[in-house]
Amino acid sequence: MNEAKPIRVLFVCTGNICRSPMAEGIFRYLVNLAGLTDQFEIDSAGTSDYHVGEATYLGTVTTLRNHGISFSTTSRAFRSDDVTTYDYIIAMDRSHFDHIMRAKQALNGTAQVALLLDYTPNYADKNVPDPYYVTHLLEPVYTMIRSGSEELLKAIRAERDLP
Repeated sequence: MNEAKPIRVLFVCTGNICRSPMAEGIFRYLVNLAGLTDQFEIDSAGTSDYHVGEATYLGTVTTLRNHGISFSTTSRAFRSDDVTTYDYIIAMDRSHFDHIMRAKQALNGTAQVALLLDYTPNYADKNVPDPYYVTHLLEPVYTMIRSGSEELLKAIRAERDLP
């Protein structure tokens, strides 16, 4: 087991029941496939607290399962001090990014903050759409998040000189 401090990654969306848990599940899966599980701490959160304590949206769980990923979590709210405890905070859309950046500036946070789709050239619009009310978006959202997560992991591996 690696004794170094784990790389802490936090994915953020609005309610932490659809997009950010999907990103957390996909990223965990990719990290595990790469044999790097012991080097990462991965979580997700929402910029609002109206789903705190709820399980991951069933559509998200089903979509992940359809791709061979078994994952669910309990929703939590983004905390301002997350900007001082995480290495990377990855937003699903511009409103989440702005929310995180306000906290980062207020607390002189050290986290690297980015939109997930900033890591991939595959999408001109860097906002991952919210599939909560539009369930036919779950599969396209999965594809976007998978692409962004693959590229995020490549970027972190290169930046941190990981195998």
